Amino acid sequence: MNEMLEYGFMQRALLAALLVGTLCSTISFFVVLKRLSFLGAGISHTSLGGIALGLITGVDPVISGSVFAVGTAMSTGYISRIGKISEDTVIGIYYASGMALGIALISSFKGYYPELFALLFGNILSVSTHDLIFMALAMVIITAFVVIFFRELVMICFDEEMAEAGGLPVVVIYMGLLAAMGLTVMVSIQLAGVVLVAALIVIPGATAYRLSKNYRAMLFLSIVFGLVGSFGGLFISYYYPVPPGAAIVLVLALIFALAMAVRPLFENARQNKLE
Repeated sequence: MNEMLEYGFMQRALLAALLVGTLCSTISFFVVLKRLSFLGAGISHTSLGGIALGLITGVDPVISGSVFAVGTAMSTGYISRIGKISEDTVIGIYYASGMALGIALISSFKGYYPELFALLFGNILSVSTHDLIFMALAMVIITAFVVIFFRELVMICFDEEMAEAGGLPVVVIYMGLLAAMGLTVMVSIQLAGVVLVAALIVIPGATAYRLSKNYRAMLFLSIVFGLVGSFGGLFISYYYPVPPGAAIVLVLALIFALAMAVRPLFENARQNKLE
């Protein structure tokens, strides 16, 4: 552990894992409750178009990708509501279109883009101070949104019609949640890459949902599992030749598998005790 902390890039990687792990786990709570898992995968792959656009124009690909990701998330919600088309259908169209745009742009322009590999597959070890500032800023914005509208967000996730009947601005808050999702996905891409980032906003919440009896416990466990997965994967990648993003996702998947196996044992034990 002390050896790891001697290196500046590992210090930045650990701080990035803390920021992104906490942020993704918090958003994962709402993603699982509202059943937006496919939207998360669609946003991450659609952002490739924005990343490619940034690379070939000289704009910071994280910024251009963030605009694409947030725009995709919010327009998906808008079109599905106004056009009366299911969100799965809209994100399916965006998923393919964004990937196609990214591939077309990268293939059409000559040049070598070393950042592209890191953004596709993640490279937390290359996180810079500038990246950490961007992550911290995104976390402050998204956390403030969640704290201010937490009660409303939970109501919308559980029963949107009841929330609307209660006078809540459902559409506005829901669009805010989608924007937070888009920004979270883009901020997390350096951790796991476009290919794997959706797992970061699905698995922690899904694991916590499996083991929780109320939403407070679910949110707490989601954050715990997200941080354990982020730090655990980073440690594994330091000592073994496994890419950090893949290691993080595999640790989260293992935690989910354990939760699936452990829950029935607790239920059986509780039932036997009652009998």
